[in-house]
Amino acid sequence: KKLLRYSEELKTEGNDHYRAHRWEDALAAYRSALGRLPKRKSTPRPQRDTEVDADDFSPESSTSTQTSTGNSGNQDEETPLTEEEASVAKARSVLNANIGACYVQLGEHKEVVNACTEALRDDPHYIKALQRRAVSNEQLNTWSSLSSAQEDYNTLLSILPENSSSSKEIQRTLQLLKPRVEVAQKRETAEMMQKLKGVGNSILGNFGLSTDNFKFVPNGQGGYSVNF
Repeated sequence: KKLLRYSEELKTEGNDHYRAHRWEDALAAYRSALGRLPKRKSTPRPQRDTEVDADDFSPESSTSTQTSTGNSGNQDEETPLTEEEASVAKARSVLNANIGACYVQLGEHKEVVNACTEALRDDPHYIKALQRRAVSNEQLNTWSSLSSAQEDYNTLLSILPENSSSSKEIQRTLQLLKPRVEVAQKRETAEMMQKLKGVGNSILGNFGLSTDNFKFVPNGQGGYSVNF
């Protein structure tokens, strides 16, 4: 309880910095607050309280107004947390999400993804963390990150009320995201093939050959046959 109290004081300090747009100071305060809490021992149970606005990128000011809605399908199969462990998990999740909010403001999207992933380990249905991670993965704009954004948006659709404005916005985002994933997949596949071709040419050159001597032909079964 003493650690939670110290952590809460530091988080409040971080919130004051955040509201004043002192992102680095807020980040330092949130990290200090997180450092006061016990480390996660195992995969925890999701915390469930009230719904929050998924478009609200402000940090959480209190652990009493939390993160998500819905019920966990395997909750009965997991060992329940004690009241103190649940409070620590909730505080840890909020702090990691707040760290992610600071990185959003700093434009460091890889760090946003990392921080929000930590938050989601304590609460897999934390709406703000899912939203921030999805948006930052979109900004990273790789095949992997865009696919991860799709997964997070689909998770949000399963959590948020079906007819809410947030759900409708996410559905529109998913429609726009699908062709971006396909473009990124083709681009990165082509880049990978070019790199493999370069490696192949460096090896085959020792035998007076190159990859141009080989042709890959689809075999109709999802694979390729090689013609010389």
